[in-house]
Amino acid sequence: MAERRKSKQDELGPVEVPVIDNNVGRAINQLKRVIGREGLNRELKRRRFYEKPSVAKRRKSIEAERRRRKDERRSRQSDF
Repeated sequence: MAERRKSKQDELGPVEVPVIDNNVGRAINQLKRVIGREGLNRELKRRRFYEKPSVAKRRKSIEAERRRRKDERRSRQSDF
């Protein structure tokens, strides 16, 4: 039987943070941390408007180049 592929919609499920001892402030801070770690703010900002396929392709290539340069810097620093 074929396995169903997950779409982006499936990956962006609800984020839940328990409120312990009615400490809402701490729960909000925890939620902010979780959202930041998962990159949801960046994703929501990116999806706010329609992005043409050509623009998306360009953005992805720029991001890949940044990652490649960052990895090069890290590998050069670890050599010393």
